[in-house]
Amino acid sequence: MQLITPASENFLQRYLNNASPTGFESSGQQLWLEYIQPFVDQWEIDPYGTAYGIINPGKDFKVVIEGHADEISWFVNYITDDGFIHVIRNGGSDHVIAPSMRVWIHLRKGGKIPGVFGWPAIHTRTDKDANLAPAVENITIDIGAKDREEVSNLGIHVGCVVTFQDEFTVLNDRYYTGRALDNRMGGFCIAEVARLLKENKVSLPYTLYVVNSVQEEVGLRGAEMIAYRINPDVAIVTDVTHDTHTPMINMKKHGDVRCGQGPSVTYAPAVHNNLLDLIVQTAENKNIPFQREASSRTTGTDTDAFAYARGGTPSALISLPLRYMHTTVEMAHKDDVNNLIRLIYESLQNIEYQHNFKYFKSI
Repeated sequence: MQLITPASENFLQRYLNNASPTGFESSGQQLWLEYIQPFVDQWEIDPYGTAYGIINPGKDFKVVIEGHADEISWFVNYITDDGFIHVIRNGGSDHVIAPSMRVWIHLRKGGKIPGVFGWPAIHTRTDKDANLAPAVENITIDIGAKDREEVSNLGIHVGCVVTFQDEFTVLNDRYYTGRALDNRMGGFCIAEVARLLKENKVSLPYTLYVVNSVQEEVGLRGAEMIAYRINPDVAIVTDVTHDTHTPMINMKKHGDVRCGQGPSVTYAPAVHNNLLDLIVQTAENKNIPFQREASSRTTGTDTDAFAYARGGTPSALISLPLRYMHTTVEMAHKDDVNNLIRLIYESLQNIEYQHNFKYFKSI
């Protein structure tokens, strides 16, 4: 069974390089749907842009595999008389990494304007400014305009979305690196699962929904909507988690997860123990390496939205270890990507039609 292929990696590069900010995911969703279309029987898109492919439609038992499509970004919030642009967050954007980063300001009617996050030179940060640190209130974008009118004439206005320019690279032939691996790697992995099911002629006894949700970064909103729309019986969600072996991370607080050691499964109240046991047993039976972590109260991922939708949906989370989350140099190990795809692919084949995940059947 061939997992990631050259064609797959070509798609991954195009998909990661395309900007897909929260609330503005449509161009990325089109790329994703174009890629999975040969592997699914039908596809749909909901009013806010969540895209999904359907395999073996029409069954009265429905299983979801899901990732989220949106990336963190910024909104233009204020333009000074001198033409400098102040921003606010769209999702969990990190103001600390912003200074000296190159950006694109996306125009409502199409096109984009280049800019940079400027920062005062070290020579000027003296005396009371010696400890000046980036904050949302003091970072600004410079597009080289002479005043506010020139900024406006270029089509930039309050509400324009801003993304970093950094694009996909591969480090040491081992790590996929760039912005927005959180969580377009999840969308990539579930697309690869759909491809493998098609190429290997796997016949599922239920209807499978391959879901790429929007607006996760602002509160799991796309997953909330699509969970209500599909009303699935089972959901397997994939997102990213922290590689806690990079410098300055407290493993006692954040757990023990390392890139290259396999996908991570999460223990949490929202995670259904019987579905999790099925996934763990699958990994053990198929010799797929995996890691474990725990989440207090919520997972902070779309798992929570699916788990608590309607009358409750047995849900589980399989995560991809990631270095430097919410930066432009997020890193994921190729082996983990392959093993995450394998684990979802094999787990789906262990879910039965009308699979009963109740904790007990009689008393």
